[in-house]
Amino acid sequence: METATASGRPAEPAPGYVHGYSAHETRRLGDQADALAALLHAPTGDPLHDLHDRDERDPNQGTGYAPGARVLEVGCGVGAQTVHLLASSPGIDLTAVDVSAESLARARERVTARFPRARVRWLRADLHDLPFPAAAFDHLFVCFVLEHLPDPAAALAALRRVLRPGGTLTVIEGDHGSAFFHPDSAAARAAIGHQVRLQAAAGGDALIGRRLHPLLTAAGYRQVTVRPRTVYADRSRPELVEGFTRNTFIAMVQAVRGDAIAAGLTTPEEFDRGIADLRRTAGEGGTFHYTFFKGTATNPADPHERPDGGPPC
Repeated sequence: METATASGRPAEPAPGYVHGYSAHETRRLGDQADALAALLHAPTGDPLHDLHDRDERDPNQGTGYAPGARVLEVGCGVGAQTVHLLASSPGIDLTAVDVSAESLARARERVTARFPRARVRWLRADLHDLPFPAAAFDHLFVCFVLEHLPDPAAALAALRRVLRPGGTLTVIEGDHGSAFFHPDSAAARAAIGHQVRLQAAAGGDALIGRRLHPLLTAAGYRQVTVRPRTVYADRSRPELVEGFTRNTFIAMVQAVRGDAIAAGLTTPEEFDRGIADLRRTAGEGGTFHYTFFKGTATNPADPHERPDGGPPC
């Protein structure tokens, strides 16, 4: 494995990452990736499906690439998704980029511990200005990145340059508007709303999942397909209650407490009431629902190719 820095890139992480770069956030991202690995990366969310029997362009199939494929993970962060990408795609030639040097160091440590022989190049770079030649990669993987960007359409369009004609893009994003739970609570919904507003103020969009198809199409990709991947947790699924409801979603909302209060969006008492009510959804008799959206697309070999992937008109 090697780590490099693209010349001229900013020294500090982009300010739009509303969740921060703390050790707590690193753990939360790891919990999220582990709890959702089967849902997001196995075919139709079923970990028992044969991962080698798939069409890479179909989000109903798994996230996986052939040995030797040149894969770029854009915005790898602390490597929470990287280890699952390597697990489902042994033998790939992976390049992982992120704007944060600290996150890259944590990612490299995580991956080295799990896959010491994996071929991974780590690069600190801005996804809007990647230091690669045109058509350098067969596949791009972008997970939980677009939600933090002020102009995700421009980012997607810029990424096409480094993807070979006919190569595939896989994008995964959430949508906080899809959070439904029992017992319902206005205070809990308000706490989630504060996180959404803070992310918007930072230039991001916590509701971006519903926009993936038009964003990919507008950026010039073809054969665009987007499908929901739904999380549902109740007492019969304790691993999801713990790994997702408690350690991923509630932990994420709780982490913005200070910023929400400082921004005048809420009071300490109101916010704490919302978190307490969210925790009830992970308790006896509680349920929690959330939807992620997984999209796949290709970089057209012919610029006149129709959006549905058919021959030029």
